[in-house]
Amino acid sequence: MHADLSRLTFRPERHYSAVVAQQGRVQLDADANEQTAIQLYQARTVAADLIGRYGGPRDAAGFRIEYVGGKHDIDTLHIHGGRYYVDGILVDADRPAPVVPVPDEDAEDAAEQDTATPPSYWTYWDQPDAFRDPEKPGDRLPSPAQSPFVVYLNVWERSVNAAEDPAIREVALGATLPDTAARVKVVWQVLPLSLAELAIEDADPSKEVVRAAFEKWAKRQALSSARLAARSERPDHADEDPCLVKPDAHYRGQENQLYRVEVHAGGEAKDATFKWSRENGSVVFPIDELDGTWVQLASLGYDDKLDLDVGDHVEFTDTAYASRLEALPLLRVEELDLPGRRVRLSAEPEPGVGRLPDLNPFLRRWDHHEGPKRKGRTTSLKGGAVPVTEGEWLPLEDGVEVYFAKGGGYRTGDHWLIPARTATGRVEWPTDPARRPLLQGPAGIARHLAPLALVKGEESAVDLRLAFGPLASSIPAADEKTLAAEEQARREELAAEDPSHGRSQTTAEAEEAVEGDN
Repeated sequence: MHADLSRLTFRPERHYSAVVAQQGRVQLDADANEQTAIQLYQARTVAADLIGRYGGPRDAAGFRIEYVGGKHDIDTLHIHGGRYYVDGILVDADRPAPVVPVPDEDAEDAAEQDTATPPSYWTYWDQPDAFRDPEKPGDRLPSPAQSPFVVYLNVWERSVNAAEDPAIREVALGATLPDTAARVKVVWQVLPLSLAELAIEDADPSKEVVRAAFEKWAKRQALSSARLAARSERPDHADEDPCLVKPDAHYRGQENQLYRVEVHAGGEAKDATFKWSRENGSVVFPIDELDGTWVQLASLGYDDKLDLDVGDHVEFTDTAYASRLEALPLLRVEELDLPGRRVRLSAEPEPGVGRLPDLNPFLRRWDHHEGPKRKGRTTSLKGGAVPVTEGEWLPLEDGVEVYFAKGGGYRTGDHWLIPARTATGRVEWPTDPARRPLLQGPAGIARHLAPLALVKGEESAVDLRLAFGPLASSIPAADEKTLAAEEQARREELAAEDPSHGRSQTTAEAEEAVEGDN
């Protein structure tokens, strides 16, 4: 997540069940965040173990799909409400109930006001986190008349800060103070998938065939083959540099940092690029207005560490493109107008991005510059980001270096977190007994996928969802005859074990003598 964190400490392989606070100790964000991560991990693991990879409650399963052909308009899907679980993650498809504003007193007839009620279901084009664009051919639904296609659910999580959701900010703290806690949002997207991508040749496959092919495809999508290692190295000229915090240290930064290395453009190594931030990509600036290459910001930052400078590279985006996970060109800050809170960028942002205020456009600052420089050569930026070079150590800054393993496949949004500490002069990264850095897969983004329907034609969608019933059931009422039989059986069992029924021998003999006299 893009948040101002010290580090992330949750490691499921350590099997911690709770974080225990101790009196008189410093409280850290990492401890509170690890407790949240432990609880989420436990809850989702239990849900996945009981439900399976995906499924919904039988009487309230969400994401029922209807295909609606575009006779006079564009094709769409109806996505009906309810709940569904994918890998233990709860996904809610219910559409919020419409709200009614106070009637306009100036209106002659209140009935004339727009009171149209939206449908109770989502459509393919207005689902809250997919942001499909009818003007983009790649976003349109395939035609089932030409070939059936699968509709599936893509679930992942992303961080949300006050720039993306102003309601998070507590205005009572004043405009000069930074925001408080960020949020993590479950993103769900209903998307189409052709049978060819599932390697299904049959034009009319069964449910079992589609589900089996989808599972194979989902495993390939969920796993990233990219691997990265990090280390801190002391440069050859360190003894000649009097500005080093610690001449014998490897990491030479003056402050503790959480470096974020994130894939910008995905693909093979020859096409992939990355960007990095020393603040975990958390430095953002809400946008008030865009005028060509000039951008007016709500704030230019809170101090000289969290502001913008000429030469910085920024990502001009909004909540829609943040959810689409599409790489946009990174732009360079060319000029600052401090009194007007404006910056001039190296180019005009992409059309269709950041133009709608309700999508909360913002700039995200990244800290890489032209480079990296190594052994007398310079690697130029590509689209404002750093090209991926595999098989060699690439310097970031202050002795921090990263290494991409050969043969990796890169996806936009894949990222690694590298804590750097001044106390040790090192970065925190797992190593082997010989202290060699270990190659690690991305810390995210984890994608969770589930099939929903096979669309064969107009009003012909085969439901691929799974459902589960409640575990609890009613306790059957016992009648008097049953209770009497149970009591008699209990007495007979006791008599067989102990003929005296626990009485003393003298008492039993006396009772037997009385019964004999009678």
